Amino acid sequence: MQKTVHIVGGGLAGSEAAWQVANAGLKAVIHEMRPIRMTEAHKTAGLAELVCSNSFRSDDAEYNAVGLLHEELRRSGSLIMASADRHRVPAGSALAVDRDDFSAEVEQRLREHPAISVINEEVPGLPPADWGSTIVATGPLTAPGLAEAIRSVTGEQSLAFFDAIAPIVHRDSIDMSTAWFQSRYDKGADVPGGGADYINCPLDRAAYEAFVAALVSGEKTAFKDWEKDTPYFEGCLPIEVMAERGLDTLAYGPMKPIGLTDPRTGRRPHAVVQLRQDNALGTLFNMVGFQTKLKHAEQVRIFRTIPGLTTAEFVRLGGIHRNTFINSPKLLDGELRLKLRPHIRFAGQITGCEGYIESAAVGLMAARFAAAEATGHSASPPPPTTALGAILAHITGGADAATYQPMNVNFGLFPEIDARDSRGRPLKGRDRKKALAVRALADIDVWLGRKQAA
Repeated sequence: MQKTVHIVGGGLAGSEAAWQVANAGLKAVIHEMRPIRMTEAHKTAGLAELVCSNSFRSDDAEYNAVGLLHEELRRSGSLIMASADRHRVPAGSALAVDRDDFSAEVEQRLREHPAISVINEEVPGLPPADWGSTIVATGPLTAPGLAEAIRSVTGEQSLAFFDAIAPIVHRDSIDMSTAWFQSRYDKGADVPGGGADYINCPLDRAAYEAFVAALVSGEKTAFKDWEKDTPYFEGCLPIEVMAERGLDTLAYGPMKPIGLTDPRTGRRPHAVVQLRQDNALGTLFNMVGFQTKLKHAEQVRIFRTIPGLTTAEFVRLGGIHRNTFINSPKLLDGELRLKLRPHIRFAGQITGCEGYIESAAVGLMAARFAAAEATGHSASPPPPTTALGAILAHITGGADAATYQPMNVNFGLFPEIDARDSRGRPLKGRDRKKALAVRALADIDVWLGRKQAA
């Protein structure tokens, strides 16, 4: 009899998990609560909906840990990466997608797979034992009933942080007599149509200082009492929170002008607002790094003071929502099983990994562990020298449970490498990153059975 793995949640982690389970010869059942119960952030009932951004970040597999993770997932047969590659839109050296086409393809391929079924229903508590192997991939917006059940069983208070959404602008409403197309340092110029993938809106010092003052004084969305002590994730701070940290914070952060030249002046501006293409048609652009909790009317008022955006039309304004995640280093074992309920695995952002691609990666690993267990095989984890293995090691014990916070994949999670240059000196900087990436891809190929160990 074909065994079944139940998957709670149809986001990127759940979608990837279902694909991996089905292609391992098992049946996968996705339980997705939308549209029966919507979240504060999702707009559709579709699987693998991209909420915060359309970017999977750097696609540089040689020098960037995120790009390395992309490549490892490609080699692992990832549905998420295959769909992302097919619906790529210009973004310099980053991998950005047409969010609607990307999600539509993921859903179509899942629904057409003969071993995958989708049930639209809310799972109000922990999955029952008679379901057998189950993966909870409900993401950072887990429904209250399930979140409370997790807290009740584990005795842990789920940690929480706020995540904010950046606005999207109609391309035709951007004043291109002021703004211009360019990627930093013209990165991506070697890719057809690349090197000029971002729209840049320049600010001189006076305009920048006035903009920062407006952000700080702008009217924000009020927190509910139970939200007031919830920390932000440092990697996704609202633009106005960054502005409150000091006048120059934004000029050294999302508004940094390095690698850009205003063609009207031939000089680098004091600060720049960048917009990244959000759909394949190139009609929508996302304000990079402009996640915000400003009230909607304030967003329109303040963002229209940016040169080039004075007549901007917003297809979506920024928003904010509370994200939750479990204390994975304390609660999960090395195969992502809940120690107190080992038939349940967790995957995606609810484990405390941060980012779309990291979520898909943990979904892939949870599925491979579940499939191996269901078929009576032992499952070896990916080596910690790989991006997949580094994430897994971090969330299942490498991090300090007492101070656990969401984490993107980065080379700081990888074991040290003894690599030296021609003079015998330890490699540093880009050379060290490349050595880590070369080792990772060699090790992931062995883990996947693509080649023999050296």
